[in-house]
Amino acid sequence: MSDIEVKMTEPETVVYVPMSGAYDQVPEALGRLYGWVAQHGLQPAGMPSAVYLTDPATVPVANARWEVCAPVVGGAAPAPVDEAGCGIRDDGPQLVASLMFRGPYEEMGPAYADLFAWTAANGYTVVGPPKEVYFSDPSSTPATEYLTEIRFPVAKI
Repeated sequence: MSDIEVKMTEPETVVYVPMSGAYDQVPEALGRLYGWVAQHGLQPAGMPSAVYLTDPATVPVANARWEVCAPVVGGAAPAPVDEAGCGIRDDGPQLVASLMFRGPYEEMGPAYADLFAWTAANGYTVVGPPKEVYFSDPSSTPATEYLTEIRFPVAKI
């Protein structure tokens, strides 16, 4: 685990797919997402991510709500979710507390706990759902080497 930092994210245009249920659907959702991006002639502009809209500690996985996102080169007009399940939105800059985690996704729990404790201890409050930005391709990277940035949107108390 790396050091925790507070930073302002850059604004970005993202294609997103709202999802519900088990998180093991992420690979299928990303495939659908990037297929849609290619089909619509959009150009990816960064690493894929997921936003977790419900808390797995309090919401059963069957009721989990989350989304996968792919940043695309600007200029794509915002659009609601279509019949294929994909939409486009502009995400503005956001103050986040973040850390880089190296290892299997299922072992990120302690990193989340550390980041949450750090925010409270350093005068911040979490103001939105966490986001994971994925820097590794699971099809070609050993799970012990996955690199994921965990971001909590924060505000200074």
